[in-house]
Amino acid sequence: MPLSEHEQRLLDQIEQALYAEDPKWVNTVRISDPRSHYKRRLIKASIGFALGVVLLMVGVVINLIPLGVGGFVVMLAACLWGLSSWKRMNGFGDSAPAPGAPVPGKQTRRNRGSFMERMEERWRRRHDER
Repeated sequence: MPLSEHEQRLLDQIEQALYAEDPKWVNTVRISDPRSHYKRRLIKASIGFALGVVLLMVGVVINLIPLGVGGFVVMLAACLWGLSSWKRMNGFGDSAPAPGAPVPGKQTRRNRGSFMERMEERWRRRHDER
């Protein structure tokens, strides 16, 4: 639904006020490629993983079990955060498939037929090749 002229003018005024108030934030938000956001998150996750490794090693060396466990938890959280960023950066998991649309790599039971029908088809193909 398009905006009315009045709403469009209000939106433009708000936008101009934001530009005047914080131009650095506006430039950050204006980035058109969302992959750059996920790249930054991936770098932060890598740093978090390295920090977790350091905490784990320090906990093991000075024999402080809670510190080692904390380091492992930090490593695990950083891995999960980095993996989710990597998946979104590369386009995996962006949107769910439309209802009724086939999922790539997954065949439904209706399309494949029963087990015996598939075996019979394989048997026919094997004999036809000879």
